[in-house]
Amino acid sequence: MPVFRRAAAVGALTAALALTACAPALPPSVVPGSTVTVAWSGELTSFNAAAVPTSGNIDVAAATRASFGNSVDGEFVADESFGTVRIVSEDPFTVRYDLAEPVWSDRIPLDAADLLLGWAAGAGILGESEGEDRPDAPTVDEFSRAIDVTFAAPTIGWQSAISVAVPAHVVGQRAFDLDDPMEAKQAVIEAIESEDAVAIAAIADVWANDFAAAGATPADEDLRLSSGPYLVEGIESDDAGQRVTLAPNPTYTGAAVAQVEDVVLTPPAEDPIASVGESADVVTVRPSDDNRDAIRERERRDFGVQTTHDGTMWAVVMSADGVFGDRAARAAFLRVVPADDMVAAGAGVWAQSYTKTTSMVTAPESRAFEIVNEDSGFAEVLGTAADDAALDRAAAGVADRARVCVLYDRRSAFASRAFAALRTAADEGGWSVADCGTDDLRSAVGQSGWDAVIDRVRIPTTPAEIAAQWGTDGAASLTGTGDETRDDLIARLSQTVDVYEARELLASIESTIVNAALAKPLAVVPRITITSPDLTGVTMANGDRAPLLSGITQWAPGG
Repeated sequence: MPVFRRAAAVGALTAALALTACAPALPPSVVPGSTVTVAWSGELTSFNAAAVPTSGNIDVAAATRASFGNSVDGEFVADESFGTVRIVSEDPFTVRYDLAEPVWSDRIPLDAADLLLGWAAGAGILGESEGEDRPDAPTVDEFSRAIDVTFAAPTIGWQSAISVAVPAHVVGQRAFDLDDPMEAKQAVIEAIESEDAVAIAAIADVWANDFAAAGATPADEDLRLSSGPYLVEGIESDDAGQRVTLAPNPTYTGAAVAQVEDVVLTPPAEDPIASVGESADVVTVRPSDDNRDAIRERERRDFGVQTTHDGTMWAVVMSADGVFGDRAARAAFLRVVPADDMVAAGAGVWAQSYTKTTSMVTAPESRAFEIVNEDSGFAEVLGTAADDAALDRAAAGVADRARVCVLYDRRSAFASRAFAALRTAADEGGWSVADCGTDDLRSAVGQSGWDAVIDRVRIPTTPAEIAAQWGTDGAASLTGTGDETRDDLIARLSQTVDVYEARELLASIESTIVNAALAKPLAVVPRITITSPDLTGVTMANGDRAPLLSGITQWAPGG
């Protein structure tokens, strides 16, 4: 299916929304008549991804919202065509967020009101009850379209702490029943600066509820205003699912501009790989034994085939109870865990697509990974098998044939085959690995009685996510253990503003996990993206935050 085409009509819709009656003039960068169809399993439920941060809403926001920059391979990359961010005071820690000249797709400028609304949402002002302590409002420079935010402490996320999810003038118009957009902006500013509880409650109600995509009508065109390179042109739903059409935003002033006239997000076909080049131009699948030949055949016919990871890794995570109540016992067992053999067995024909990893807190493609890998001590403590695994076990005070209950998901081919490889290696070291496979891994992990688990673990991307997994009393704790030194390092990481110091702190955090022998990372989980030969520039980002649409402006019709 060539990329040069207009979208075909959709039949038998149970619900449909046409959001534009006539198309405005196309930006000069766009190839007229070009359409790209993406097999998309997401759903657009809200035009406010900050209030409803589902994967589908974040996907669409990546194409329809401009920002001060984005995280690329774990570090912030600025977009100064939107504006600049700079530290103006170290003590107190104060940051200026200064817009260039972006505009919404109704040609109303983004300004300090939009930034202030974004600050209020991020600071919890729109969700807190009356009477709670609230941070002081930023200093507003309406003439310069900037705000100065003073934080309670330095923060590693200072460059991306303020985002503009929805237009302040639309929120103000709806909250205060105003017609004039500039008057509405001023009403938002005054409400937040004066801490007017009634007015803020009205703003919060609009923020949380008015931007729902379901039930929107052509009269609600203000809900889908865009500041990014694309805007939502239409939403259609039928028995197969939701279909979202994105069109170039003619008022976009950013540096990265649209090249494709229509991008259609549509439910995947029953056979998504076969649909590439027919009903879809871009398809993303998980690799499996069943689809290797089909993907290889596409690759040999000059289809684009790209491997990235989905933001998770396979790892062996240890309990700190029972036979593994002592650190030495855990370390001895993890040294017999055959990472290479487990990945080779688990991945099968896709083994070359699984990137090995030695870190529980960084991704292999990040700039921090090399530092973490070198400084964490992983190779010395856990990565190198002992010359005599049985002697290593005995030296740790563990009896011969000690029973180790290993949990894994029996429904996962990777986990089942990786377990078999682990059991073989452990047996040679004098361990007795019991098959504790289950069909309900999440429930089983929450219960006692297991000693180790082969599991897919999310790769943390922020200090808060690291604290949730590895901090004392972390909400998503992987082992249920705590460490005051690690807690202190995570707290320091959250307050550093130096990228090089951040890398060193990540290595120190990793070393506490390594030295405690709590886990052994194996490999990140791959994702395969297949694209039509008629489309160029599709670059899938690693991770799970808008991995495809964050690069939408690079897509170009070819052939």
